[in-house]
Amino acid sequence: MPTLLPDHNCPLCPRLVDYRISNKSLYPSGWNAPIPPWGDKNSQLLIVGLAPGVRGANLSGRPFTGDFAGELLYNTLIKFNFAKGVYRASPNDGLTLKNCRIVNAVRCVPPQNKPTTQEEKNCRIFLEQELVTMTNLKFILALGVVAHKNILTCYGLPGSKIKFKHGNFFIINQNVTLVDSYHVSRYNTSTKLLTTKMFENIVQSICNKI
Repeated sequence: MPTLLPDHNCPLCPRLVDYRISNKSLYPSGWNAPIPPWGDKNSQLLIVGLAPGVRGANLSGRPFTGDFAGELLYNTLIKFNFAKGVYRASPNDGLTLKNCRIVNAVRCVPPQNKPTTQEEKNCRIFLEQELVTMTNLKFILALGVVAHKNILTCYGLPGSKIKFKHGNFFIINQNVTLVDSYHVSRYNTSTKLLTTKMFENIVQSICNKI
């Protein structure tokens, strides 16, 4: 089954369309469109982020590429053999993923990095399709609360009762386990809410179980 992807000029969220148009004026050479998934859909690990960064993935066209968040994410994936190469913040850096796929809960960049509930709902069909088509999926790493709750909703589980908790492993079904981590954003790392060691411990735990 092919993965369902939003159109390059996806019209589902008017506010995000307006923001996309304004960013095309500011960054005419940037991607400025929904960010496609990256990595083999036969992978056992799916990483779900919040949304593209305005000066990161929104410009580069590759998840977590071009801003600070990618430094911690990709260097950790390289360390635990979920990626190969050197991360240089460019989609042309030669980096490859291994047994890992990366998507965002919301595919278009939102103002202030804050999608609305309706925008999350509009985009959820694409996340649902990821989960359906990844037939070898074993672990989903949710980076932050938005990713956590949207993943649970895709599985018909009550996000209000299954709370986000950094480091928590929650068995969704006999095949898939949800793992929570604070988002790898600059804000979280600069405030020490998330340290390199904390994130490495989570990825290492997943690596040990695959």
